[in-house]
Amino acid sequence: MQFRARKSTIDRMKNRVGRSGSRVLLASADLLTPRRAGRRTFDLWFTVPPRMAGTPLPEGGERFTVHAEGTEVHGHAWGTGPTVYLVHGWGGRGSQLTAFVEPLVGAGHRVVSFDAPSHGDSPDGAVGQGRSHGLELAKALDAVFARFGPAEAVVAHSMGAIATYLALRFGWLGTRRLVLLAPMVEAETLFAQFQSALGFGARTRRAFDGEVERLVGIPLAEFDALVQASYVEPVQTLVVHDADDRQTPYDDARRLVAGLPDARMVTTHGLGHRRILRDPQVVAEVVDFVSREKAAAVA
Repeated sequence: MQFRARKSTIDRMKNRVGRSGSRVLLASADLLTPRRAGRRTFDLWFTVPPRMAGTPLPEGGERFTVHAEGTEVHGHAWGTGPTVYLVHGWGGRGSQLTAFVEPLVGAGHRVVSFDAPSHGDSPDGAVGQGRSHGLELAKALDAVFARFGPAEAVVAHSMGAIATYLALRFGWLGTRRLVLLAPMVEAETLFAQFQSALGFGARTRRAFDGEVERLVGIPLAEFDALVQASYVEPVQTLVVHDADDRQTPYDDARRLVAGLPDARMVTTHGLGHRRILRDPQVVAEVVDFVSREKAAAVA
């Protein structure tokens, strides 16, 4: 399978490193000071893209702030009823998923959205200015869960899929259903693109891996939705992915669904990685999946 995904920072890092001459320095450091190069690579890899501009939020609801890992996490909640959590991805923000809010509230749910550290309206977290990682996003989700309680469903976009599985594994989060929209399934192949763009070798990679395990606590190889899913109880899962997504591979989503015991897949065409979040048919499919058993119980 040809890997087509591109983390949004890779091209910028390649251009920045190329202009500064640091690409040559990183290649040299691989031989001379791989430990320092590994730390520099860690900083670059975990640098979040510039904060995305917000979109208008639905009226009503409540703003809230919780604390996770020593920093504030800002969010918004609407409605009453069984809780549905909305989880953005890398470089995203909670308001990206607001197309789901009013339909879910109308179906009798409380909907909770938030911005992870170094994303949206939330300040930087423990990783440092403008940096973050998937486990930090997972801990933010877990802190929000501690505020609002058990989940009827979690609707997660892109890297939010892995973060959700991490929260299910390491935190208190529990959910009856998962909806994964354009999920990022694994990070290893993406890092290979990053390594090729920056031009560093095996010694720096080993130093980088050491930094990840020391500072994050999870090897890069375990930033994989299937690996994390194997540690948690199976839940009903809906995966929605666009066949033309250029950021997260469609074939990876198919592999994810094949590896989960209770999952089904909906394929879209022409929506890409972000428009899938506001397509009316996708929204309707998600609301139906989240609410189907609830509606049957009422009937």
